[in-house]
Amino acid sequence: MKVVQLSYPHDLTSNEVEGPYSLALGFFDGVHRGHQEVIKQASIKAQNTATKLAVMTFDPHPSIVLGQSKDPVFYITPLKQKIKILERLDVDTLFVVRFTSDFAQLSPETFIELFIEKLQVKHVTAGFDYTFGKKGQGTMQVMQNLSKGRFTVQIVEKQQENDEKISSTRIRKLLKDGDMATVHQLLGRPYSTPGVVIHGDKRGRTIGFPTANVSVDEGSFIPANGVYVVKLSVQNDWYTGICNVGYKPTFKNPDEKNLSIEVHINDFDKNIYGEEVIIDWYAWVRDEEKFNGIDALVAQLRKDKQVSIDYFK
Repeated sequence: MKVVQLSYPHDLTSNEVEGPYSLALGFFDGVHRGHQEVIKQASIKAQNTATKLAVMTFDPHPSIVLGQSKDPVFYITPLKQKIKILERLDVDTLFVVRFTSDFAQLSPETFIELFIEKLQVKHVTAGFDYTFGKKGQGTMQVMQNLSKGRFTVQIVEKQQENDEKISSTRIRKLLKDGDMATVHQLLGRPYSTPGVVIHGDKRGRTIGFPTANVSVDEGSFIPANGVYVVKLSVQNDWYTGICNVGYKPTFKNPDEKNLSIEVHINDFDKNIYGEEVIIDWYAWVRDEEKFNGIDALVAQLRKDKQVSIDYFK
């Protein structure tokens, strides 16, 4: 997959644009099943019209630039991870448009001229609620009206699961609730967070439960505090395990808010400090809790480990 970074204004070369394209258009945070349907329809059109499949996404999140959120923005799929997922969907070209204040002021007409026509796009596919241009003035109906035969437009209707729209907003709420099973359904795959193994306090090793302390990639959405059944990928192999997200209240002052993500990997005894890893989250097990001593903690960890082993049987 070719990744082309675009900004406004842009000066494209023939090497960067290798159309004509069938373009899937959207922010695609999560690349969930609703997004996958948009890309699938664009792919079908590409096959039927002998065009290349392209996806256009934006970075950073518009709410950062438009000042719509005072809180930090966390992504279901940060850009690096989104690129890897789209590559697995056999996308030929990914256009990553830098979302800036000037870009946000473009009229729908100018957006179409510069980011549709100049990119040799012959067909546009997007979700029913996708908007573009200044203050979201451009709807997909507007896109159709402005196309004037220069390209075709397909609008993908709302995708639902249990009579509710599949959306990034819904997935974020589920992650806040620790509902990994439903997140799995909506994504069509386990929720994943990439990261790096860093040094921790190494206390787990002293009680027979060594853990990999994971610093997740910046901008990743971390699920609710608690204990989870997970898989961890390291050095191209996958291992089952149990993950604790929280503040380790048995050992630490609860007022010290240093969040940790620690994975105990079943039947594993390697030094993996500095290794890049991926955590796949499968099921919530229990809340994080403070135990009355090491023995009580170890007894619970044994139960948690068995839950993980049984889950993957």
